[in-house]
Amino acid sequence: MSAPTTRRNSVETGPPPPFDPELAAELPSLTASVPSSITSDMIPELRRRSPRGPTDEELCRHGAFTVEERSAPGPPGAPPVPLLVCRPTRAAAATAAVYYIHGGGMFFGDNRSGLADIMDWAGELALSVVSVEYRLAPETPHPGPVEDCYAGLLWTVARADDLGIDPDRLVLAGRSAGGGLAAAVALLARDRGGPRPAGQLLVSPMLDDRNDSVSGWQMSGRGVWDRASNETGWAALLGPARGGPDVPYSAAPARATVLSDLPAAYLDVGSAETFRDESIAYADRLWRAGGQAELHVWPGAFHNFDALVPRARISREARRARLGWLRRLLGAQGRA
Repeated sequence: MSAPTTRRNSVETGPPPPFDPELAAELPSLTASVPSSITSDMIPELRRRSPRGPTDEELCRHGAFTVEERSAPGPPGAPPVPLLVCRPTRAAAATAAVYYIHGGGMFFGDNRSGLADIMDWAGELALSVVSVEYRLAPETPHPGPVEDCYAGLLWTVARADDLGIDPDRLVLAGRSAGGGLAAAVALLARDRGGPRPAGQLLVSPMLDDRNDSVSGWQMSGRGVWDRASNETGWAALLGPARGGPDVPYSAAPARATVLSDLPAAYLDVGSAETFRDESIAYADRLWRAGGQAELHVWPGAFHNFDALVPRARISREARRARLGWLRRLLGAQGRA
């Protein structure tokens, strides 16, 4: 007997995929702390309770990296953009680098959020890391956040020699909202004749403001960052324009009509999360446009699973897959 289906707006949905057992065991405690459905009135409290990112001492990794706070000129009329620069201390030549954009639904986080995972890549592959801090919605709506990220990229590439970075081996990377911003920065760089990153690593990226996918409806009220939370994030960034006909690709990369001539992409996403279908669709459109994309859909995984349940087997596999893609793309060899 086939599973029953339900029609939601323009899509027909079946039951949601089951969660991975290891992840499912941790879900009650996770949602007790941060509910599946986040509403706008929760934003101040989420910001207050957001865990602190790694300290300078932790980022140094027992002297393996130098850590420096820098700033780039902001977009016209905007304040400077804070950047955190981490570089291997033993690097004798310009290194490959990750330009990292943090997640947080567009409304919380800073340039230390999630940075410990990025520093794991840096330690394994002797990479430099530049982590950008963008202004947050709703206080700063679109285009403020993406323009901050683009301004930081311009500064990084312009000062590559000073930073000890090889600009031809620089990868954009981001998770969730940061993944969407990284994809948007890649599009802006192409269309503005800007820097040409070697790749874009998009982890569970937030790509489509229309929020009307099968996976979005399936995950309503379930897991981590459900459809209602996604509505909150996009409303913070776009206000009443969200979901309408005039949203630009620089806000929601799924709106881009041309996906050719973009950096090689790595996308991964859980099968049991809101962003599943838009990530799959974005990879498919990159292929159709003649681009290169590697796509992983982790069975039974909810949003941000590997950060929230890092010791689960599937989380370890996801981290290994990302590291392997970076190693192949950048030709990186030894440890920092």
